[in-house]
Amino acid sequence: MRIAGIDIGTLTCRLLVAEVNLPNSFKEIDADRRILRLGEGVDQHKRLSPKAMDRVVQTLKEWRERTERCSVDAVRVVATSAVRESENRQEFLRRVKQDTGWDVEILTGEEEARRTLLGLQFGLPTTITDFLGLDIGGGSTECILNRKGHSPLVESLDLGVVRLLERVFHHDPPTAQDLQNAETCIDEQVAKVVEAFGEMPSIPLVGTAGTVTTLAAMAQRLKQYDRTRVHNYELTLSTVKQLEQDLMAKTGSERLAMPGLEPGREFVIVAGTVILRRIMETFDFETCLVSDYGLREGILVDLAIQKS
Repeated sequence: MRIAGIDIGTLTCRLLVAEVNLPNSFKEIDADRRILRLGEGVDQHKRLSPKAMDRVVQTLKEWRERTERCSVDAVRVVATSAVRESENRQEFLRRVKQDTGWDVEILTGEEEARRTLLGLQFGLPTTITDFLGLDIGGGSTECILNRKGHSPLVESLDLGVVRLLERVFHHDPPTAQDLQNAETCIDEQVAKVVEAFGEMPSIPLVGTAGTVTTLAAMAQRLKQYDRTRVHNYELTLSTVKQLEQDLMAKTGSERLAMPGLEPGREFVIVAGTVILRRIMETFDFETCLVSDYGLREGILVDLAIQKS
């Protein structure tokens, strides 16, 4: 079954067209990823800006043509934190429908986590069944405790790289006070995970989405993003700390010279790195297994299950 999945995120929009053969066969046909910052200013104003909506709608129009050329059997378009929390989301949904013909499904934090889990499981080695899944997004962060024989536990945090950047990182490069404020904000949110999940069992941490995949690329000093080298890469806490120090010491423009850092992430990567580091420290994780599979793939798997 040839399916297209589109994830309209707070920071990044992602397209994936693939042939999905359940339970574990996946052939990529077309893919794209663009940093469009739909959620810029949403945390403060609770509204999507006209310019941000323009950027996303124009991209979706292009992707509509690409999916038609791929002769897909089905398309699923979803939106996450920025859209679900904006007061003018209906205006955005109307524009997408008018310009592309697509209906957009707005995911709750819990549903976002469920589909992310499907994507993670599809890309993990079969030997890994129990793990803590971590999806650091632009507007929210999903924590998913998956254990064989148990229903997954999910905690969706009011914490993402765009949101944290806009709330506390007011200097370039960031100051020690910016960092302290960020850690306080993160710890307040992560306390919800501690309360909800209790004592963390001895299981792997599996991270997905732009922060962890970018850090994996940076750790390997990749000049071009290579999914085969990023997927299932083990990112150590010591490496995360070193990268954080390097990032904090530079301005946004200076960071662009760092191998592996995608243009458009030069500011949000600092916020994301601190989130990852504090979560690893809180739960005593020395490594994070990086997954290039996540919500985008989970959208396809979920749709394939429904169609099968």
